[in-house]
Amino acid sequence: MTNEQRLTRVFVELADTLVDEFDALDFLSTLTERSVELLNADAAGVILIDRHSVLHVVASTTDQAQLLELLELQNDEGPCLDCLQTGRPVINVGAEQTRSRWPRFSEALSDVGFQSAHAIPLRLRDSVLGAMNLFCSSDSRLSDVDAAVGQALADIATIGLLQERAARQSGLIAEQLQLALNNRVLIEQAKGVLMASADLDVDRAFQLMRDYSRRNSQAVKDVARRVVDRALTADDLRRP
Repeated sequence: MTNEQRLTRVFVELADTLVDEFDALDFLSTLTERSVELLNADAAGVILIDRHSVLHVVASTTDQAQLLELLELQNDEGPCLDCLQTGRPVINVGAEQTRSRWPRFSEALSDVGFQSAHAIPLRLRDSVLGAMNLFCSSDSRLSDVDAAVGQALADIATIGLLQERAARQSGLIAEQLQLALNNRVLIEQAKGVLMASADLDVDRAFQLMRDYSRRNSQAVKDVARRVVDRALTADDLRRP
């Protein structure tokens, strides 16, 4: 499959999620997964701004990515925060400048096995909803084409979130983001159940739930709730 064909399939997949039963968390998880595949990153995550201007980690492809984004928020430094403040991409900073610009973030980045990071805004004109982080195990640079593809993916995600507000009422986007945050808590609980009951690592636990939800056309949050209620086990999730 050519790069152009892969990119077309991803845009179709993202557009296909913009339906009546819109699930913001699943939508953003798909965004991060496909961005990793298309942009040769090793992990990705999304930070969103809620209606009270508070930042939250909403989606991430790995536990390490989630940890780094949380550290950005706790230490008030990192490419994602700069991206949110300016509404512009923060890419190709370089290892040496990363260390001088964000010393605590740079140390944490190295501690979890990454060498470089990029941030791309989720924006539409003057509206900045959040930013997507890309993490790379090498000192990786995004080409002009890669940067354009990353911004296009972020833009379609922004449109997906904002179109619900336009379709219904101005307060719906805040409600959806809050729902996504609530669902995130439920999914974290489900991960813990699977880790404790089946000796899985956190990334594998989430992947099992995502795979099961897709095979059975169920929202991830509903699968997570059944795991927490002990109605689904790890063996059930693995079963075709």
